[in-house]
Amino acid sequence: MTVGFESAIGSHVGMVRSNNQDSAFAGTYLYLVADGMGGHAGGDVASALATKTLASLDLEPVDSAPATAEVLRKAVLGANRRLRETVGDRPELAGMGTTFTGFLTVGDQLALAHIGDSRLYLLRDDTLSQVTRDHTFVQRLVDSGKITEEEAKTHPRRSVLMRVLGDVDSSPDIDTEVLDTRPGDVWLLCSDGLCGYVEDVDIERILRRRTTLQGAVDDLIDKSLAHGAPDNVTVVLVETTPEAAPVLEPNPRFVGSAANAPSPRDGSVSTARTRLLNRRRPVRKPPQVEESHFEPRVDEYLAELIAETKRRNRRRRFLWLFGAVAVLIAIGGALFFGYQWTQSRYFVGTDGETVIIYRGIQQDLGSISMHSVAEDTGITLDTLDGLERRQVERTLGAGSLEEAREIVLRIGGDDG
Repeated sequence: MTVGFESAIGSHVGMVRSNNQDSAFAGTYLYLVADGMGGHAGGDVASALATKTLASLDLEPVDSAPATAEVLRKAVLGANRRLRETVGDRPELAGMGTTFTGFLTVGDQLALAHIGDSRLYLLRDDTLSQVTRDHTFVQRLVDSGKITEEEAKTHPRRSVLMRVLGDVDSSPDIDTEVLDTRPGDVWLLCSDGLCGYVEDVDIERILRRRTTLQGAVDDLIDKSLAHGAPDNVTVVLVETTPEAAPVLEPNPRFVGSAANAPSPRDGSVSTARTRLLNRRRPVRKPPQVEESHFEPRVDEYLAELIAETKRRNRRRRFLWLFGAVAVLIAIGGALFFGYQWTQSRYFVGTDGETVIIYRGIQQDLGSISMHSVAEDTGITLDTLDGLERRQVERTLGAGSLEEAREIVLRIGGDDG
């Protein structure tokens, strides 16, 4: 099948960060996102260097998608070597690193390479699915069933990476995969500044309602801004079209720290939309952002994380138990004092034959009677006139036993 590809790209520094450590590229065949780490020490350098190094692959790919995937994997490892060499020349950049998620198009297939926690999504038949798996310790806990996906979204260690490019590993493990595509597919590459703060259901809704790809990119970034945009946010959208458009002139586009010139969407140039968002308070208070970092002590750190998670779960269970007990005590107390109050009330009624003074209230709580006989007056209903009998049958309330007796005396006195 002959297919083509259309793309759109954008990046924003966000509402909290002071610099954009994300980079992205959209070319003719290559599309990628890289999210740098290392703060001011070089996260922006790492993502830009990796992106520009790999952009040289934006050439006519080889015929075989599996072979192209291997080419891409080796190129990513080559970018990793370049990062390590850069740190060797500039020791002040030690500790810098970057994620990488990108693919090369080969006919109606994609050759994917992935490392870190940037993501690739697919919108097919109006349904969004996540293609890549995050290389984070928290994702490892999810995969092992120790925490849920919902708990992972707010876990305090969700930014700790198990795999990245940089000077931390000379030969990192790169995930590769060959994916089939068909007309109508929309592929979303993004940094965790989007997927970490915008729910998948909102991403799907924006993509389904798109009128243009670039409009959808802007809407996704603006959705992150509406959530406070605590991190850099970068988006690349690629749509598979029925026919391949003729390649007239290569038009490679860089955004983020890899851009040769500031883009209106990279946060360096203020647009009307970003000026408005900077003036007003975000819709949601942005959470504190933990710098992403690589943890080389995999087994040791994972053991610490599991122990910490068990402690958090114990604390959570204790708080839930404490809350449940407190609620039960409050309910029990309310029932006890409520019942005590009902037993301070009286009413004059009948058992069908005689006039009775009851203690409590006439209403019952389900099958539980809320009243009992206080005194049987011995006055029969037959001795009462019509009005008095109807009053007794409807009951006459009293605030005390003495008051109830006075009511009975009035009724009996009329007869006497």
